[in-house]
Amino acid sequence: MAHPGPRVVVAALAALLLAATLEPAPRPGAASPGACAARPASGQDPRPHCCFTNPRHVGTCEVDPSKDETCASILEYLNNPQSQGKDYCGNTSVRGGWKLEPCEPKMKQD
Repeated sequence: MAHPGPRVVVAALAALLLAATLEPAPRPGAASPGACAARPASGQDPRPHCCFTNPRHVGTCEVDPSKDETCASILEYLNNPQSQGKDYCGNTSVRGGWKLEPCEPKMKQD
């Protein structure tokens, strides 16, 4: 029986490295990936804003999820190159590279 050889070992290490960079392990006490980090906009609205950023999109995209949506499902839509039909982020056609971010509190205007 032959020894696996260096190519198999290198391929296995490359696969592990790729897996580690694509889905980092969650920190203890941290929210799960894709979880909404924002707080509800008001006491009456239990669904929080979702805020997303993308280097190819100017500014932060804020979305109020409908009753059948979550921040994770909206993020999945924005990162799917085949998705179309929703008007998130000013009806942007930018797909891929979106990240969920904590929403900044809006400044109160006089």
